[in-house]
Amino acid sequence: MKERLLTLLQEEPGRYWSGEELSRLLGCSRTAVWKQMQNLRKDGYEFDSAPRRGYRLTGEPSRMSAAELAACLRTKTIGRSLKLLEQVGSTQTHIHELVRQGCPEGTLVLAEEQTDGRGRMGRHWHSPKGKGVWMSFVLKPAIPLACTSQLTLLTAVALCRTIRRETGVEAGIKWPNDLLARGKKFSGILLESGAEDNRLTHVVFGIGIDANLTEADYPDELKERATSLRIESGAAVDRVQLVCRFLEQFEELYDLYLREGFGPIRTLWEALSVTLGRHVRVQTPTGSVDGTAEALDESGALLVRTREGERVRVFSGDVSL
Repeated sequence: MKERLLTLLQEEPGRYWSGEELSRLLGCSRTAVWKQMQNLRKDGYEFDSAPRRGYRLTGEPSRMSAAELAACLRTKTIGRSLKLLEQVGSTQTHIHELVRQGCPEGTLVLAEEQTDGRGRMGRHWHSPKGKGVWMSFVLKPAIPLACTSQLTLLTAVALCRTIRRETGVEAGIKWPNDLLARGKKFSGILLESGAEDNRLTHVVFGIGIDANLTEADYPDELKERATSLRIESGAAVDRVQLVCRFLEQFEELYDLYLREGFGPIRTLWEALSVTLGRHVRVQTPTGSVDGTAEALDESGALLVRTREGERVRVFSGDVSL
């Protein structure tokens, strides 16, 4: 029924179809038509709906292709081995399995849809089909295990710089791993590492970007605190270009980091931060810290000045502005 409904809507672009007319042509109830419309929305199709006029198809889902990505990408390592999936539980989980199978450094996994996308602290990441960038890649940096968290900050800088340049959206970084626009979150970063004998063996970088979601794509519980690049810029985002330009920017900053250490990355991060200078509450594994976020230290920890004047170093936690 879904395919027959889509065929009808595509036959006359721009035409409104009433629920009554569609139910008659499809031989089903108006409730069944509505359910199939919701299924098409989940597949990335977009509609106008108007009282007494019905439904009108306004947009069809975009599709990335591995060939297009490979032709566009100008990186040295990341994406030289590339896997594009139509649907996956989580790109992060999938690439961990590839690592266990011995995949090369730089292996990149992207998906059109995640059914079990993961964020920090076990949170679910809403990942509808054809609307965002859901990807993971693996690197094997020769750095101390304790420095792994600096790579989260590096990734945020690379992504923020790319988004500002490619979309014009005034993106900012909330420590340690969220990107915001007008106070709403549109991207998150999740790093997971492997180690043997206290030595770092690999790092898996997971990135989720709400690129082309509309307000209708968000569940009610996210509408007040989430946004997308399309909502903020007023224009659809070319996801292939965004992926390629981000990975190139990431590789450039990663090379800088390996040559010169964290110092240059810290300077760039502080310039893009929406955390510094703000009153924050940080929920850490050992309790809550309240105060003003002042700077990053040389390790990447957030320095918070409490009301009592104490300067506290926060290495991990959940920040509320």
